[in-house]
Amino acid sequence: MPEYRKNPVLFCKEMLNFTPDEWQAEVLMDIATDPRVSVRSGQGVGKTGVEAAIALWFLSCFPYPKVVCTAPTRQQLHDVLWAEISKWQDKSPILKVILKWTKTKVYMRNYEERWFATARTATKPENMQGFHEDYMLFIVDEASGVEDRIMEAILGTLSGPYNKLLMCGNPTRTSGVFYDSHNRDRADYKTRKVSCLNSPRTSKENIAMLKRKYGEGSDVWRVRVEGEFPRGESDTFIALEAAEFAKNEVRIEPKGHKLTVGVDVARFGDDETTIYGQVGGKVVKSHFHHKQDTMTTTGWVLRLVDDIRVERPEVEEVEIRVDDSGIGGAVTDRLNEINDEKNLGYTIIGVNNGSSAEDEHYGNLGSEMWGHIKELLEDNMSNYMLGVPGVMELPDDEKLVTQLTSRKWRMGSNGRIYLERKEDMKKRGLQSPDRADGFVLAFANIQTDTGFAFG
Repeated sequence: MPEYRKNPVLFCKEMLNFTPDEWQAEVLMDIATDPRVSVRSGQGVGKTGVEAAIALWFLSCFPYPKVVCTAPTRQQLHDVLWAEISKWQDKSPILKVILKWTKTKVYMRNYEERWFATARTATKPENMQGFHEDYMLFIVDEASGVEDRIMEAILGTLSGPYNKLLMCGNPTRTSGVFYDSHNRDRADYKTRKVSCLNSPRTSKENIAMLKRKYGEGSDVWRVRVEGEFPRGESDTFIALEAAEFAKNEVRIEPKGHKLTVGVDVARFGDDETTIYGQVGGKVVKSHFHHKQDTMTTTGWVLRLVDDIRVERPEVEEVEIRVDDSGIGGAVTDRLNEINDEKNLGYTIIGVNNGSSAEDEHYGNLGSEMWGHIKELLEDNMSNYMLGVPGVMELPDDEKLVTQLTSRKWRMGSNGRIYLERKEDMKKRGLQSPDRADGFVLAFANIQTDTGFAFG
């Protein structure tokens, strides 16, 4: 039993006679180690099967558990998910004996009141409340269709140290808790994307039909086949899929003689000072801190440069870009002083995001730099289709990915693109995109006295 708790894949193979696909095995291990797991997928990839297996694993392997299964409609919950649980329980000689399945409840025999899984349609918050146990699991099927007030009731119930949430579904909406779990809140979730194109269970005839009828790139294709959120409702500047591709698929060996450092400075409050050092399109070192003064930040910048130069003696040129707006100017000034005093030979660039853009399509330099990053991320995907190596790798940092893909944009009356202000992001309940800004400074093309400098 202890081994099954740590390894639900083994439980599935030995207790359910169920050999999971690769992505199903990954999700099974995710739920064993993470409190919140969110899976977006195309149709027919086997998500209901893995949900049923997880429900039976949790119900069988932990003492006095409560498993609450829900979905937006009674048909989806009872005719699909609940029936799937019955199917896999029936395949197990042991679970057929120790568990009792009914139309609304599966329970451990002789412990019906305290050891059970139950089916509750996601129609009102009260259906999700009143559950409390040390070991508790909520499984939300077709999570994109569950209203926020229902999801908020579920999240409010999950207060115990071993309370877990699994959300699965087609990504049909670009709003709500399920969407946020893959975007602004993704740092709080273990997320997975499953495409029909990579699943052995999907109907290739159905995929071909959707391609003929709607075309690749359409929202129907994205949602039903690729497991991507639709573009139609979204006004975010950088697409989630482009950022995830750079994180998951692009691998770069950092080569070159130039180190570029991006510094976004925050002094006090909730904002975060971020420092990224990159070589040849890959972050080689980063540092983050809160509530430290500008002189301390200057010290961390120089320490990061020194550490990288020790690790990479081939680095001959160092360029440090600092967000010079507000208190960042003090860091720029101090770096220039030290650079002159010690004759370091570094290039120090103070960047004012509100200054004029070189590219007439953008309203200011900050928006233009983010545009450069957007282009690099999209180039990664285009290069892949052509068999060409990627140009920029993203670190495995969900906070960074969230910040890069949550910022909106607007078209000004002058026909130029402007990024959403940080103040407006905070009004939407988002954090200041400090890591994203530091990353952009390290990688973007920036106008200098000698022309454009590519990170």
